[in-house]
Amino acid sequence: MPELPEVETTRRGVMPHLVHRCVETVIVRHRGLRWPVPRGLEKTLQGQRLNDVERRAKYLLFRFEAGTLILHLGMSGHLRVIPADTSVEKHDHLDIVFEGSRCLRFNDPRRFGSVHWTRGDPLQHPLLENLGPEPLSGEFDGDILFEQSRKRRVAVKLFIMNANIVVGVGNIYANEALFLAGIRPGRAAGRVTRQEYARLAEAIRTVLQKAIAKGGTTLRDFTQPDGNTGYFSIHLNIYDRAGEPCRVCGGEIRHKVMGQRATYWCSRCQE
Repeated sequence: MPELPEVETTRRGVMPHLVHRCVETVIVRHRGLRWPVPRGLEKTLQGQRLNDVERRAKYLLFRFEAGTLILHLGMSGHLRVIPADTSVEKHDHLDIVFEGSRCLRFNDPRRFGSVHWTRGDPLQHPLLENLGPEPLSGEFDGDILFEQSRKRRVAVKLFIMNANIVVGVGNIYANEALFLAGIRPGRAAGRVTRQEYARLAEAIRTVLQKAIAKGGTTLRDFTQPDGNTGYFSIHLNIYDRAGEPCRVCGGEIRHKVMGQRATYWCSRCQE
């Protein structure tokens, strides 16, 4: 599914085309997403000027004058900025047409995405209010991970994938960050030292920044807003390389399922 780098790539892709433009019309073709698209959204957004597009975790925040549209891409959703008269395809569930015939189109084959409207502070919305810090912000560091992890027996990989601890560390990026930090993914979170968490926090930032710079990881269901897939996947050190030699030490890359997600580690580099 789209992870933080893919969502950030989407934000950067659509924002320049839409900010400071007014909505002319909204077309909702299918309200039955993960949660129903709000009734009356068509009238609510009509005539509203878009002031900014932000991201919180994997949610996109479209800041209008009267409130905020919160959008989650789900497992297979993607956005396009296209001419308003572009032919409608299967799974095109929502169009927001801006002045200049620029259409923001939401396509979601699996319908696990969602669209919400709030007039209040979006960061206090029930979906966002309990989320952990952004991994690329100054609020996140190894000390936070260390303090939150004390007496926790959960595997450190699952610990850093918990959005209440830190947002946006999806499965691929958790594998890669733990490799860079030299920490075995199955170790209990409470047994990782403060120094190791400092390395891990830095590794998380490094992996996510590289993924964003490359346009996100290529996933089966994700393409960038301009139609090109991301390229970061060809630079992955460990993910999906079970049985292959480590590019650092030559040791065998191991694989197991952890928390129902594929987990990879180097038998030598990670302790």
